[in-house]
Amino acid sequence: MTRVGDRWRVTRPWPAQLRPIVHSYAGYWEAVAASPYRVRLVPTGRAVVVISLGEPFAQIHRLGGASPNSQVTGSLIAGLEDGSRVCDHPGGQEAIRLELTPLGAFRLFGMPMSELTNRVVELSDVLGPGAGLLVEQLATTGDWGARFDLLDIALTARLEHGPRPAPEVSHAWRLLARAGGAIPVGRIAAEVGWSQGYLVRRFTEQVGLTPKMSARVLRFHRAMGLLTREGANLAEVTAACGFYDQAHLNREFRSLAGTTPGQMAAARVAEGALAL
Repeated sequence: MTRVGDRWRVTRPWPAQLRPIVHSYAGYWEAVAASPYRVRLVPTGRAVVVISLGEPFAQIHRLGGASPNSQVTGSLIAGLEDGSRVCDHPGGQEAIRLELTPLGAFRLFGMPMSELTNRVVELSDVLGPGAGLLVEQLATTGDWGARFDLLDIALTARLEHGPRPAPEVSHAWRLLARAGGAIPVGRIAAEVGWSQGYLVRRFTEQVGLTPKMSARVLRFHRAMGLLTREGANLAEVTAACGFYDQAHLNREFRSLAGTTPGQMAAARVAEGALAL
């Protein structure tokens, strides 16, 4: 259990069968008197599940999007993003938040990840009516260990019956993730034995973003992690992440996160969220 800003965070190791698909897994609740807050969520190359046990987000909107608001009345799922979102919360948050690999989300959700790209939807819209019962059980269980037990059982059951990603797509994602996005799509296609066009179609269906956009997001996410470390050097981060120069780095941060590397380095960032 740790304190992150104005909130408490509690987690534990998750079961072995979930480890390949789960990046993070934690419960949150406010450590101080409830007050409204706003955060900006930036692309991470991961799908997110938020199970609301208290007050849900009041408003979620994508920066520069044609639709101003995404109204979510409770728990939610967010697919992979190629831009940032601003989320407003009225205060009184208590929730469980999971970050999933895209192919893990493909198995758990049982649907093409391309249908969730740049979207935030109700949990029940993807997991069905049983999601409401699970949320109710979690909300009425006061012990965090028991809550995580319930969640582990539900996730494992869905994982066992979910669709399997194509081995070629899994290999392509591993290549991209290990390289931090710094690998040409043509080389990935040659490695998995598919044409580039076929790779793009199958990869986008099961991951949610094209290989090229996934590479951009992974490279941005790596750079963000390096920049938020103490003593980070902008030139060293630019070179380490494979950007042509600092102007290229700046353009990517503006495009994907609506901010600059300097602003990102100075911000308080927690799990892909910048406090505003």
